[in-house]
Amino acid sequence: MIRWAEFSDMCQRELELCKVAAGETVVVLSQAEDRLDYADAFVAAARRLGATAYNIRLGDTSSALSGSGVWTVGINPLTGNDSAMRALKDADLVIDLIFLLWSKEQLEILKAGARMLMCIEPITSLTSMFPTEDQRRRVELSERMLEKARTLRMTNAAGSDVTYRLDQYPVMGVYGYTDVPGRWDHWPAGFVLTGGNDDGVDGRVVVDRGDIIVAPFGRYVQEPIEFEIRAGRVVDLQGGLDADLLRDYIVGFQDDRGYAVSHIGWGCNENARWCHKANSVSGYGQEARAFYGNVMFALGPNQELGGTNDTPVHIDIPMRNCTIHLDDVPVLVDGEFVVPELKVEGARAGRGPEPAVDR
Repeated sequence: MIRWAEFSDMCQRELELCKVAAGETVVVLSQAEDRLDYADAFVAAARRLGATAYNIRLGDTSSALSGSGVWTVGINPLTGNDSAMRALKDADLVIDLIFLLWSKEQLEILKAGARMLMCIEPITSLTSMFPTEDQRRRVELSERMLEKARTLRMTNAAGSDVTYRLDQYPVMGVYGYTDVPGRWDHWPAGFVLTGGNDDGVDGRVVVDRGDIIVAPFGRYVQEPIEFEIRAGRVVDLQGGLDADLLRDYIVGFQDDRGYAVSHIGWGCNENARWCHKANSVSGYGQEARAFYGNVMFALGPNQELGGTNDTPVHIDIPMRNCTIHLDDVPVLVDGEFVVPELKVEGARAGRGPEPAVDR
């Protein structure tokens, strides 16, 4: 078990990647009793770097990470708290420990010029998936490839064949730290995503056994789920228990925008493990989103990419063994990168590095 002092030292290394400098202001946002050890570690680390640092601790315990197990994105205790918002907008760096993702408050803070880092995963994940410059290189290369593409086609052996038109939304890379004003990131991370045109996603997605419904359920798929998609919306959803659960989840919000296709992209983090959810259900699921060679299929909100869909329905499904073509050029084939600059020696898609074996 890592000690607090060691964790604070690791937070300092993270802040150094974020280019925190003397004279800057770092504000840590927490709520109630959640992650107070994180807040203390970040404040101490920032002060060692010469920054002015303090913790805004909100008393409201309602958030997307409540104990109900239901992900309700875009709802957070900052709503209506003008004084806290002013302080956050004035900061150079905001450490988000409460989950502001997909909220108008987060977008306002970023628009004011603050860089923002979300950190809500268990310390074990923060340690094992600590960001590297090479992961940033591969994420940024992935961004450039997606920015140039006009179509993305995803297939898999289970029967997927879906095409995204890509000339409406920007590309977003997440590599675990942020050193650019107005930029959001998440520690840990290591993936890239973009959105298809609102009416420009068509085809069939078959989520196979072993893929992960990381949001909202945090569970491995037991039976294939078939999504029929036309003009950017799911028009049919078939399968066994997992399909029934997803259908009931969406219906519960009484919001048809939950059937809209959101983002798609791939994972680049060779230190993330596909099997991690079998060992622990804690955390937001960044390891599932980032594991090397996965393709994440998502439904629901897209305002992080500049869209107007702010539905609270949020479904993220990282998938294994998929093939991605950008403008008919392969990037992934059966879950393995075929672009040399994206490969990591010894990494295996969804399985981690090959063990050393004496022969």
